Amino acid sequence: MTVEATLPTTSVSPTPRQVWTRARGIALGVVLLLVTAVVIAVIRSDARHGTLDPRSVDPYGSRAVAELLADRGVSTRVATTLDEARAAAAADTTLLIAAPDLLTERQQTRLHAATAGSGGRTVLVASGSASVERLAPGVTADPATSLDSTLSPHCALPAARTAGRADTGGIRYTTTHLGADECYPSERLATLLRIPDTSGDGDTVVLGAPDILFNDRLDDQGNASLALQLLGSRPHLVWYLPSLSDISATDTDEKSLFDLLPSGWLWGTLQLFVAALLAALWRARRLGPLVPERLPVAIRASETVEGRARLYRKANARDRASAALRSTTRTRLAPLVGVPVTRAHSPEALLPALSAHLHGDGQTTLQSLLFGPPPSDDTALIALADQLDALEREVRRP
Repeated sequence: MTVEATLPTTSVSPTPRQVWTRARGIALGVVLLLVTAVVIAVIRSDARHGTLDPRSVDPYGSRAVAELLADRGVSTRVATTLDEARAAAAADTTLLIAAPDLLTERQQTRLHAATAGSGGRTVLVASGSASVERLAPGVTADPATSLDSTLSPHCALPAARTAGRADTGGIRYTTTHLGADECYPSERLATLLRIPDTSGDGDTVVLGAPDILFNDRLDDQGNASLALQLLGSRPHLVWYLPSLSDISATDTDEKSLFDLLPSGWLWGTLQLFVAALLAALWRARRLGPLVPERLPVAIRASETVEGRARLYRKANARDRASAALRSTTRTRLAPLVGVPVTRAHSPEALLPALSAHLHGDGQTTLQSLLFGPPPSDDTALIALADQLDALEREVRRP
């Protein structure tokens, strides 16, 4: 007996529409990521460019105060390295440090050694606890910042009394220096300190916020007056802009990769690990026996078959698909030809009974059809399914 099957006339390869349907979700995700990256880049590149730079005319730059100082005969020079800042310390110079927290501990120590006793003025802008204790010993930054931006002087410092209310609200400080001027208090803690040098005419000014130096805030309150008096007490102003690229005073000791990583990365890694563990526990298989569940709707058998077939096709599992088709066919044919179901998968028991029932000598064809190797492609798999259907119809025919 020979069982023939009608080959399909359409290709089993996915159509362009199917390819687009599968890929459009990924394409949409990539486009959204690109758009988000561009938006973030644009937002971060506009308003904060040149922060506290006396050459910048941006809202957060400080070109306006530099121009006003020039009109009063005060020269302004920008320093970008630690060596330049240390060399500028002199009795006729005001040294402004724009971002003290960017300096390493070694840089802070060397800078303080150069300014102490120089007779000049040192201005620290928004110096946090990481830098103020080394650049201004005896001063401590409070962890809580000021709730108000605009404050009143409430001190005897002439520059503060002349300026009146100003936008100094930011980091708050305490000091152990008895002769220090503590101005613009917020909750009894000063946001501006002037600490005189005990060994000369110099002093150190600690400013809790940079607002009075910004271009767009200079004309508010008494900001301009306070800034000009603090920075214009000497004929020369050196504006030090610390940079992470400054290698003039980097530590010579070798450090490991973990020493170079900021502490925030370690906490972030720990949080990601905990989140991954919780997600694994949430998605893990629950222990215990399987419990049958009534489906809310009845599913047609054809839909179930089609769904499983699509899964097989997606995984290119032609071997498993053909094995399932052959096993099910053998199980249904065995009772029809008088073979126990327990021996349906034994060629020695099933094939002779089928040959006798079909009244032919198709033993070889049946052997290949029911127990043969997996099909090599999708077309052969479809042909196998058609042949198995034809064989079952032939056996069931009276």
